[in-house]
Amino acid sequence: MDKRTTFCNPVAERAADPWVYKHSDGSYYFMATRGDRLVLTRSSTLSGIAAGRQATIWRPEPGGSYSHHLWAPELHYLGGKWYVYYTANDGGGDESRRICVLENVGADPMEGEWTWKGALKTPVPGLDGTVMELRDRLYFLYAGYGHFPDYGSAIYAMAMNDPWTLEGEQTLLTAPTLDWEKQGGMAINEGPVVLRRNGRVFLVYSASTTWSEDYALGMLTMEEGADPMSASSWTKSMRPVFRKSVENGVYATGHNSFTKSPDDREDWIVYHALPAPGAATSLRATRIQPFGWKPDGTPDFGIPLGDAQAIAIPSGE
Repeated sequence: MDKRTTFCNPVAERAADPWVYKHSDGSYYFMATRGDRLVLTRSSTLSGIAAGRQATIWRPEPGGSYSHHLWAPELHYLGGKWYVYYTANDGGGDESRRICVLENVGADPMEGEWTWKGALKTPVPGLDGTVMELRDRLYFLYAGYGHFPDYGSAIYAMAMNDPWTLEGEQTLLTAPTLDWEKQGGMAINEGPVVLRRNGRVFLVYSASTTWSEDYALGMLTMEEGADPMSASSWTKSMRPVFRKSVENGVYATGHNSFTKSPDDREDWIVYHALPAPGAATSLRATRIQPFGWKPDGTPDFGIPLGDAQAIAIPSGE
């Protein structure tokens, strides 16, 4: 029997763009960028996500339009079905990058058949797609390429008819206009993820280049009853809400997701980071840590914890 009471980061080596989804059955599902395939991992514990059961759920036919650079997969459970959203292209540059959708109607996403639903018809090429459910509607958030005025990516929102069909025009929610969003040679807002609490919706995103030690998290805030398709509904934090810790030796903190402890009493942030300035992006590793809430009702992510710092295992684990 596992008697651990603490663990240390990272929890998964060489695992960039981590996504953790806790299902109603208590299982944790973990995905990360693998490049040429999509791998789904199921674990009974959050701190042990790397040691769970693995299944390769998708390997594209070689040479196809969406057979290269499979990045940032996310597992969602929508309307009683499983969906995976991931970025892919034909081996070219940014202009050929799209977000693709797979569907599994089975009860167990580790089993059954994953079927191709297509590449979402976003108005501009992009990456890092995610879905937000709000008042019985689905909204798609992604990072679209362009000049803002510097070349890079910005976060857009679109309404959805169903989990694989977009409708209407897109709305620009945040562009990389601040200095801390333009480190590493490109102006980047990417990796949107949604956190809801205290009557508000928090859209947390990654800024600057993922190879820069200054890759960091920014945040938009919206009242829960507002219209997410109106840019004026969102207020942007002018400073990063989570960034590197030189003291703790954790750099390039970004591309995160959120989950809860097994007993739902604690909030946890999942993110990738590098061990040193200038380290190869292949060394991006998945890290997890709990976070709290400020008196004004906004999240307090603290600072990234170092490799030597013992962290109490999630409550209920």
